[in-house]
Amino acid sequence: MKKKINSALISVFNKDGLDEIVKLLAKQDVKIISTGGTAEFIRKLGVSVTEVESITNYPALFGGRVKTLQPQIFGGILNRRDNTDDQKEKAKHKIEDIDLVIVDLYPFEETLAKRNNQGGTEEEIIEKIDIGGISLIRAAAKNFNDVVVIPSKNQYAELADILKKGNETTLEERKKFAGNAFEVTSHYDSAIRGYFQGTELRYGENPHQKAEFVGSLAESFTQLHGKELSFNNLIDTEAAILAVSDFTDPAFVIIKHMNACGLAVRPEGKLFEAYKAAYNADPLSAFGGILAGNRTITEDIAKLIKKQKLFIEVIIAPDFEKGALDILMEKKDCRILKCLPAMPSAQLVQAGKNPMFPNRQVRTCFNGLLIQDRDTHVETEGDLKVTTKRAPTESEKKDLLIAAIATKHLKSNSVALVKDGTLLAMGCGQTSRIDALKQAIDKAGKFGFSLNGSVLSSEAFFPFPDCVELAGKMGVTAVIQPGGSKNDQASIDMANTYNMAMVATGFRHFKH
Repeated sequence: MKKKINSALISVFNKDGLDEIVKLLAKQDVKIISTGGTAEFIRKLGVSVTEVESITNYPALFGGRVKTLQPQIFGGILNRRDNTDDQKEKAKHKIEDIDLVIVDLYPFEETLAKRNNQGGTEEEIIEKIDIGGISLIRAAAKNFNDVVVIPSKNQYAELADILKKGNETTLEERKKFAGNAFEVTSHYDSAIRGYFQGTELRYGENPHQKAEFVGSLAESFTQLHGKELSFNNLIDTEAAILAVSDFTDPAFVIIKHMNACGLAVRPEGKLFEAYKAAYNADPLSAFGGILAGNRTITEDIAKLIKKQKLFIEVIIAPDFEKGALDILMEKKDCRILKCLPAMPSAQLVQAGKNPMFPNRQVRTCFNGLLIQDRDTHVETEGDLKVTTKRAPTESEKKDLLIAAIATKHLKSNSVALVKDGTLLAMGCGQTSRIDALKQAIDKAGKFGFSLNGSVLSSEAFFPFPDCVELAGKMGVTAVIQPGGSKNDQASIDMANTYNMAMVATGFRHFKH
């Protein structure tokens, strides 16, 4: 539905590019309402402008902190043109419609950057927190059915194109501008939150990169010992918790560069055995790693770590025995973290109710954000569809499910080789799956592991049968994969050739 622009409220900090918009609005006989410096800028262009103060009957207050925050202004933006009650109230209070809102916010981030370079003061930063402008943006975006919102000078060009054709907008155009508006307010508020809550880190991934954490780490864990956490510590610790939380039985994981280089699962009461197996799978990579267990860290585990003279960046668990804590605290640089609340159970994780992590993941991409649901799926026996002549044995099923979780937490392309509840070796971050498998086989051989009787997991399907063939030659007896490749049958036939069991799950776990 098209809407005509009869009136526009303009309140901007940066006037760059505004002259063209003002002239186009004037050409369309649009009534322009503005404030302070913006109104003066418009007058100098020879265009008629109505001061906000003449509508609200209030002057700008408190050094300009309160200008547009008035019911006459927000009522003009928020009233629903097709709502009878709204229109009665509008008439009663003599409120005039505002059809277009143009805002460019106070430069908070620029002022903050100036302070970070030993320029700006805290008072300057606080005064650059826009209140009225961001409220105008949100109000106009909320009422996109009737109002056009231009949340920053970056959208001037799009508005100009519309105004050159006339002074009407479509619902689709208004909704697009509203989406842009909430992107602007989200980014702006995040920057402000970072100023108040951000924890400056020593540096980012590398010493030449500045970094900070915005949020409350205290809601996830308590740091019991060690120096401050770094950027890399935080992302590796998150990876460790996510990996170990997928298991219901006692599990221990060792993370290096966000990949599980050691992982083992054992029966209840056997976390010590799980740690020992996880470490022995790749003691070289364990050095400088992140250690995580999903049960209380016991004194015997701490004693073994001390005996191994293992350098640890972080160790995290639901709790620590006092004796274990005393031993681990001898390592002055080791960061010891206790989960708060207790390490989330696999059931909570799979239900999308992990209290430590939001269910949606957000990352920057180009000049915007990529948002997706967190991968909370964990394969169960019910997901296993046997595709080969031979079905997996009960022990193979257990190892297949462990292997599937392992590949879920490895960078693609990845494979995992598991035997008797232990990750013998993995290959990850490769551009082909066969290279990932060769990497895993080489690692297993380096540490003296026989692959006879082991199982293989792939985080995505097999486009060629080469991996299955190589695995069969190495003594692998069962394979778990998502299925879904055009070449599935070729891989199934190859598995049958080696009397291997293969199951398909229907779930991919790409991780980039």
